Amino acid sequence: MDIAHPNDVKPFYQRLAWGDWLYALIILLTAASTFNLFSSYMDVYERGILVGATLGLIALGWFWRPLRVFFPLTAVLALLAISLYHGDLGRAQHSFWLKYLLSSQSAIMWMCTLFFIATFVYWGGLLARSASWMHIGSGLTWAAATIGFAGMLIRWYESYLIGSDIGHIPVSNLYEVFILFCLITSLLYLYYEAKFQARQLGAFVLLVISAAVGFILWYSLDKQAHEIQPLIPALQSWWMKIHVPANFIGYGSFSLAAMVGVAELVAMQGWLKDKLPPVEMLDEIMYRAITVGFLFFTIATILGAMWAADAWGGYWSWDPKETWALIVWLNYAAWLHVRLVKGWRGKPLAWWAVIGIFVTSFAFLGVNMFLSGLHSYGGL
Repeated sequence: MDIAHPNDVKPFYQRLAWGDWLYALIILLTAASTFNLFSSYMDVYERGILVGATLGLIALGWFWRPLRVFFPLTAVLALLAISLYHGDLGRAQHSFWLKYLLSSQSAIMWMCTLFFIATFVYWGGLLARSASWMHIGSGLTWAAATIGFAGMLIRWYESYLIGSDIGHIPVSNLYEVFILFCLITSLLYLYYEAKFQARQLGAFVLLVISAAVGFILWYSLDKQAHEIQPLIPALQSWWMKIHVPANFIGYGSFSLAAMVGVAELVAMQGWLKDKLPPVEMLDEIMYRAITVGFLFFTIATILGAMWAADAWGGYWSWDPKETWALIVWLNYAAWLHVRLVKGWRGKPLAWWAVIGIFVTSFAFLGVNMFLSGLHSYGGL
């Protein structure tokens, strides 16, 4: 007769160590300080978002322990930058640390650089079968995500230095959401990397992140998109704070699944087969990523419909952006259906995941570039 392990019968709260409670206390104190400083700028919905974000950060830190270091470290970097500003945005051009490291633009450029380097290091580690190189690639990816996330928090603060009526969460234009995409995709990848001990996949997943980094650099240099702009009326809503992040968890998950699908197809062709994880593991990672993406994309679509009702008086208007969002949703719903109900595995689903990212990319970028509608404020 099997004897249950004590941890299997203890209530969840009794399985938490002192480090878990310390992390929760840090998050709660940070949230309380945020509320004390900025509650006068918040409406009841934004206060609700703060509560939800606080509980979410605690839950994420308990679920995946590396985040208990990641979140406080990004907060420390952001607070350090804020302390250097002294309430004057012009100091970004005179303070050495702000100009070259901790202003939002400097931090984001460091993020871009580190992601590029990590891509080459992962590929070097994969081709040379070097665990050390791939370990360094993982560290570089963590560093890029940390400085990038801090940069987004600093950019949020900088927008308020321009003017209290200008300040907004930095998820309002293509420049900002591409940064968000890089951060979310990298964190999702790092989670699966740790869970499945599959650092070889960094060579593939970092390619799509590097492609996004290339867009960020082009958009910054050619379009000066890094400059903080006031929100247009259509985006002046608290719905944006929850709809956009949920959407990009979906986009990031689908992109990760597509690159795992590429790795699976490469392995099936016999290329790098002895250097990549087993095909069965790749198939499982791809399935889990699409499941997470589908869940959050569904939530984002529902939130978007509620936002539309609030802004335009109707939940659904068959606007091109809405129509293509539905196409993306149906695509991945069908993918999950044939896997769970029909038992499909392997090459057909890998190809489907790869093709799916092109469908998703058109829904995100192509609609803005080639079609017009209520969502036409996000063009290049």
